[in-house]
Amino acid sequence: MKRVQIEMEFIFKASPAMLYSFITSPEGLVRWFCDAVDIVNDYYHFYWEGSRETAELIDDIEEERLRFHWVKSDARFEYFEFRMFKSPITNETILKVIDFCDADEVEDQKELWESQIAELQKVIGG
Repeated sequence: MKRVQIEMEFIFKASPAMLYSFITSPEGLVRWFCDAVDIVNDYYHFYWEGSRETAELIDDIEEERLRFHWVKSDARFEYFEFRMFKSPITNETILKVIDFCDADEVEDQKELWESQIAELQKVIGG
């Protein structure tokens, strides 16, 4: 199955610094992304309903970008990424999510991210 890159953007009223803390800290991640997380050096061990997935943090620019690679993935050039930047027009914070999935799973993957990010927006307050 062909793999494709998806990109989505979400608007937040929170600052990039606040958003960054919810994406990097265990306390923040469990409030919107996973059931539990352990961080050891650059490895994030995410837990969902009893199963564990590990992602390596391969790029981290504070308050700007985080890029992870799933350790079990065979695709060396695939990653999932969070980018944060201020809109020059509205001064709102934009969170851009970049991910990869099978071509026939694009809609499901987008729905999953929309659901996760909606939870993050509720937790942060918009």
